[in-house]
Amino acid sequence: MSNPTAKPVALVTGSSRGIGLAAAEALAREGFSVAINGLTADDELAAAAARVSRHGAPVIAVAFDVADLAAHEAALTKIEAELGPLTTLVNNAGVGVLKRGDLLDVTEESWDRCLTVNAKAMFFLSQVFARRLLARERSPLFHSIVNVTSSNSVAVAVQRSEYCASKAAASMVSKALAVRLGRENVAVYDVQPGLIATEMTAPVIDSYRERAEQGLTLFPRVGEPEEVGAVIASLASGRLPYTTGQTISADAGMLLPRF
Repeated sequence: MSNPTAKPVALVTGSSRGIGLAAAEALAREGFSVAINGLTADDELAAAAARVSRHGAPVIAVAFDVADLAAHEAALTKIEAELGPLTTLVNNAGVGVLKRGDLLDVTEESWDRCLTVNAKAMFFLSQVFARRLLARERSPLFHSIVNVTSSNSVAVAVQRSEYCASKAAASMVSKALAVRLGRENVAVYDVQPGLIATEMTAPVIDSYRERAEQGLTLFPRVGEPEEVGAVIASLASGRLPYTTGQTISADAGMLLPRF
């Protein structure tokens, strides 16, 4: 029998810092139990777990590489054993290019790294998650997958072409998942952050700020991880009812067509 008093449980990949950590905190404030994730069980992951737990939610840290497909089942089994049945998967883990530069100089290594982590890992972790949901009787709680892709799913950054390709692939995975899981009442969303101040963008954040102030974004500033985290938590909490397959552009209107 389903448990009407069950609480939502979320796994947020790549949540030891940045957007992932902000999303984990936002979900904890919403009453979710949260599994945070990083590559290794290091001090950064432990600190992130402690930070999220301050919001009063049950929290565990689960160290695994999302690109290691063989690790997915064991990770989800551990989470469900400690926190209860998962209701929510936030696919946030991602990597940038090994080196910015001319598309004609992109290496196979950088291409494979981007596609493996940003698209392939997301696809197969979502597959494992969805199979678990469909194999059991579910509570009446809202169930969802929230994928964090990028404005570069749509807009080309020619110095990071392999990253753009991987995020475009991830965006299409979101659409495919939404179509497959709709009849199962599992919502799927694609959150596309724009210019956000994170560790990944730190080397170029000053130029991002300048371009935002000059009008690249409609709000003349870069975004903060906490803002994207709030968007993710709103989606995962079901506050956009009767929606799925939606792309949420958390980019201050950057991609709005203009003259």
